[in-house]
Amino acid sequence: MKTLGQVALRVVLEEEDSYQSLIEEASKMGFLVARGKVGSMNMEKVIAAVETTAKRQGLISENYREEHALYHAVLEALSGICRGQLALGNILRTVGLRFTIVKGPKKHGEQNEGVWIAVVLYGTIGAPIKGFEHEALGLGINHI
Repeated sequence: MKTLGQVALRVVLEEEDSYQSLIEEASKMGFLVARGKVGSMNMEKVIAAVETTAKRQGLISENYREEHALYHAVLEALSGICRGQLALGNILRTVGLRFTIVKGPKKHGEQNEGVWIAVVLYGTIGAPIKGFEHEALGLGINHI
C-alpha cells in the first residue's frame, strides 16, 4: 500500500474480521482511515453517512475546504457506483455499501503535494428486490 487510493481500496475490500490490521498499517504510513456501511435508495443518505463517519472519526473538521473536498470525492465515487447516472431511488435502484475514507498524502512519503482525501464505495446496487443486485465499486480522490 503506497498510495491513498490503494489504501482506500484494500481496506474496503478486506473482510470484516481483518480490515483493522490494514488500518493500523496505513496509520503508521501517515494515512488517517475510517470505514463504515450504508444501505439506502436515497443518495443523500449515502453522502450523509460518509460525511458523518468522516467527522466522527476525526478525518475532517467543520472546515469548508475539507467538507467540500470530501463531498466531491463522494460524488466521484457515487458516479462509479451508479455508472455515471447519479440516481438511486427515483429510478428504483438501491445500494448496500461498505465505504472507506482515507486522508493523507497522495503517495506514502511524499508530503510535497499537500493533503488529499479518498472515498471508496463498494457493495451491491440493483432493483430493490433480493437477488436483483450486482457488485459495484466507485473511487473518488480530491485535494483538500
